[in-house]
Amino acid sequence: MGFVTELFARPRPQEEVHYRAALALLNAMSKADRADIGIKPADFPRIAREMSLR
Repeated sequence: MGFVTELFARPRPQEEVHYRAALALLNAMSKADRADIGIKPADFPRIAREMSLR
């Protein structure tokens, strides 16, 4: 039971916080904005991962 408590008590890695923020930013863009830069919703996880590592 101690492992489960430790697992949920640990702070999240900073990259995950940045990943979620980048994903929210991409989801907030309009279709026209996404078409202008040439990305599709299927690309969101990869782009968010790249943005979080910077």
